Amino acid sequence: MYHGRFKGTHFEIGKKWGQLLKKNHKSLADNIPFEITDEMREFSKQCLPYYKKYFPEIVAEIDGIADGQVMDPNFLYTVLFSMYALVRVTNCSSFIVKNDQNFLLGRNSDFLTEIEKLYMNCLYDFNESDSYSFSANTTAFVEMEDGVNQWGLAIALTSVFPETIKPGMNVGMILRLLLEKCRSVKEALKLLETLPRCTSGTLVLADPSGEACLVEYTNDTLSYRFLKNNGYLCATNSFHLPEMLSRKLLVEDDWFAEERYETLENYLSENFQSLGLLEAKQLLGGKYGFVCQYDRKTGKDTVWSSIYDLKNNQVYRCEGNPARKKFKEDTRFKLNTK
Repeated sequence: MYHGRFKGTHFEIGKKWGQLLKKNHKSLADNIPFEITDEMREFSKQCLPYYKKYFPEIVAEIDGIADGQVMDPNFLYTVLFSMYALVRVTNCSSFIVKNDQNFLLGRNSDFLTEIEKLYMNCLYDFNESDSYSFSANTTAFVEMEDGVNQWGLAIALTSVFPETIKPGMNVGMILRLLLEKCRSVKEALKLLETLPRCTSGTLVLADPSGEACLVEYTNDTLSYRFLKNNGYLCATNSFHLPEMLSRKLLVEDDWFAEERYETLENYLSENFQSLGLLEAKQLLGGKYGFVCQYDRKTGKDTVWSSIYDLKNNQVYRCEGNPARKKFKEDTRFKLNTK
């Protein structure tokens, strides 16, 4: 897993990183694990105006990367804006647990083993006053999949196979926007309601005040479940809130999404009151049922696992499958929760 530190304006950050890759004879165009199609190119063109309106900083960063790589930014738009929409993956598991002793958000990131050495933990520190610093993880670049910002707002996503798609923002870009612009779960939900969404997904969100929420959404529907008292929330790659069940799709290869959900649901329903950091690590590591036990020969695996301790402002990450590798505390990112 690469560890990137980025400081400056969005454009400066992108350009420096693009130049660094080029200096080391690395081209982003050589590391895309899917075919670029005309449909993706056209879709990205339709999405671009929404990013320019709702998240212009991200467009500036992508333009900076393209400048540093000496490449057409439209290529990067196509790659990034098509994720979770025309590039459809159904993987990852997440949960939140709150009890008298602990307040934890956990997530496994499941993806392709062929590019696992390219996955990144990113520390962003902006010179722009309206963007908060954050630490987050990604299987790609620019878009983020789980992370925490300087105020202690932690968010994790899972992708959901789309019923339909339409031009808008994908879940990885939305998660990053919420980390950059919001201090709390309440602020994040208020912003989320205004955003045009291109596809489906889930988000779990928590902040140090004790607020926690699960969001399940399509491009035309949002549904929330709040955790006001002790309890738990969990998500994999389909919908489970009662009001969203009519939007649930059967997918031929869903990376064992329902089996992973049952593992989380069954264990947490009986043990959330006593779950602590050790049990969270064990749950993500598959001790209590299938959640990460992929056959690597198929090209699939859990490629990292994260735990955000909202009570103690601590971050733990396992860089690899937690059934085989250990979690380590990441002390590089400092939270300002006051």
